[in-house]
Amino acid sequence: MSSTGLAGRGLRGPGDPAADEGLRARKRAATQSALERAAVALALEHGYDNVTVDMICEAAMVSPRTFFNYCGTKEGAFLGGTPPKPTDAAHQAFVHGTGRDVLGDLVGMIAAAMADHSPDTDLLRRRRLLIERTPELLTGETSRIAELEKHLVHLVLERFHAQGRTEANTPELVDEARMVVALAGSVMRYSMQKWFSGAFTGTPAALLQDSLTLMQRVTAAAAPATH
Repeated sequence: MSSTGLAGRGLRGPGDPAADEGLRARKRAATQSALERAAVALALEHGYDNVTVDMICEAAMVSPRTFFNYCGTKEGAFLGGTPPKPTDAAHQAFVHGTGRDVLGDLVGMIAAAMADHSPDTDLLRRRRLLIERTPELLTGETSRIAELEKHLVHLVLERFHAQGRTEANTPELVDEARMVVALAGSVMRYSMQKWFSGAFTGTPAALLQDSLTLMQRVTAAAAPATH
């Protein structure tokens, strides 16, 4: 059957660009996972300072060149890649959102980015244990979180500005944006703890939404009554 016939049936023919890209993406993900799992396992066994790039490469069966292409630095192999990022379209949709629930929309954007991401729960647990044991990695992880929070504060401020709110007419606008991001971070941390404990069997996105609903219920109950 010709490739035209395959396409007519909704199937992919040999050399199809989308199929090739999908295969390359799976291979990249498998290599990234192998490197991170090897790095964390070696560090838990031998200690962070005693693990070399060569040891990680040997355990993951990759070349040093491949290691640096994927991880950049030795620390990068232990901390792992950056979390799934929202698309530019999702960013714009958030910034130009007209609703008042900025916290819900922010967590929703993060949840949407995670929707197709299936985390390696065992690796996440082991990495968390390693980071808690290793001051250098804890410092690196704290810096990455701070950079992410800074980016999210900028996005929230963009949304406020798009709604006509400015620092001139709302003096505490920057603090408000920081509070939104801090609350979103609390939702993330609570969700992560629940995920690690095995107390939730759904998807990460569903867990985030459940955690957000719980926070909104708590904050609504704590709000002063209006008359």
